[in-house]
Amino acid sequence: MVKDKICILKQFWVAMGIVFNIVAVGVTLSFPSSLLPALRSPDSPIQVDLNTASLLASSPGIASPIGFIAASVLMDALGRRAAHALSLLPSAVGWGLIYWAPSVSWLILGRMLCGLTAGASVTLGSVIIGEYSSPKYRGVFLSMKTAAVSAGAITLHAFGHHFHWQTVALIALGPVFLSICNTLTWSESPSWYAAKGRYAECETAFYALRGTGEDAVRECEALVHAQKKRVSQMPDRVTCGSTVADFFKKFTRKDFLMPVFVVTIAFLMSEACGRHAFPAFALDFISDISGDPARTFLYTMVMDGITTTSSLFALYLNKAVKRRTLIFFSGISSVVILLSVSSYLYLVNWGVISRDRSWVPLSLMVVYFVVSNLGATSIPLMLLGELVPLEHRAVGTAVCGVTVSINLVSVMQATPMLMATIARTGLCSALQTHGRTLQEIEEFFKYGKTVDEKLKLDDVEVKTKMLREV
Repeated sequence: MVKDKICILKQFWVAMGIVFNIVAVGVTLSFPSSLLPALRSPDSPIQVDLNTASLLASSPGIASPIGFIAASVLMDALGRRAAHALSLLPSAVGWGLIYWAPSVSWLILGRMLCGLTAGASVTLGSVIIGEYSSPKYRGVFLSMKTAAVSAGAITLHAFGHHFHWQTVALIALGPVFLSICNTLTWSESPSWYAAKGRYAECETAFYALRGTGEDAVRECEALVHAQKKRVSQMPDRVTCGSTVADFFKKFTRKDFLMPVFVVTIAFLMSEACGRHAFPAFALDFISDISGDPARTFLYTMVMDGITTTSSLFALYLNKAVKRRTLIFFSGISSVVILLSVSSYLYLVNWGVISRDRSWVPLSLMVVYFVVSNLGATSIPLMLLGELVPLEHRAVGTAVCGVTVSINLVSVMQATPMLMATIARTGLCSALQTHGRTLQEIEEFFKYGKTVDEKLKLDDVEVKTKMLREV
């Protein structure tokens, strides 16, 4: 019992290193809500127009594909720990440049460096938590990432209201350095050791993190067996040409295309739910909807607090409720609520409904952010850490990262333009991963079922177990 608690604490400690990093990412994504109003002030030494403001808001997304790709290469070559530590350095430099920025160009450069870390963090955070944590607690730890983004947003809005944006840039360095210090205490990922053929070190690291219980031993043996089988099927001599051919061959394999497609669609849904647009432009959104600029900050902080609380509640739900159930409930409910808000505001614009009841759309938005944070915006991060097989993890996360970056840039570029022009009115498949080991998930994409030598189940029964609620 004591050993089990120690193992859980070790997994939690690793997750906290990711959480500190993601808090800083949340500050990065929400920073425009503090920066842009200050730069639009007539007495600001740095002036921006609408196009420049859009570029400043979206610049992290422009640089994030490089972060995704670099993280994928580094985590495969150097290991998860070294890759995560190195990925934090651009953010530290970026916030320093933002603090000392004499012009817009320096601000954009600093924001892009922070974007490098943000892109790398999405990939590394999900992969690291997925590999270091047990199936029982993996969903909880992955949900902590979503809560961390919300915590970063509320931190930015709170400090941004009381301090100059340059001071906020210095404050943002805090979680970055905490994450670096935490990362340096980790052991290496057992999955990385296994992928490199270092099986003895894999077992040592695995049992140190997970204990030596029956389930842990079975999972470790399955991991080592799968990697030995993969290595035995590799050619004796690896050339540059064969490496390139193997890279492109991945795009013809079912166990690569299916998880990448599911993760890509999930992140598209997350962006459509305002995952990054709302924190970045929260003050403008709330001011526009409420019609009361004097109380905008109060409304924003209340909504941030509710959003963060709902993200924390999602930690429990993701342990108690199946992923598939959550994502469908959250997604469908979010669509219905957004349609209700849009319809209400449309009728207000046409004078059909009085403007005096601003509490109605604000209340609906509160419900919307609670519901969306329960699944639609949190589960995509979990899927990135759970679905992509170890064999394809470097390339798969890079491909997913590029699509995520395209979504992010599109949303962050378009939002200021849409707010300035049209204002505020404007087939499903999900794998059940709850309680599954990463090896079981990988085997499902390869074979359509999990491989268990001791228990032979009919294919239909296995697929039903994986795809539907148990």
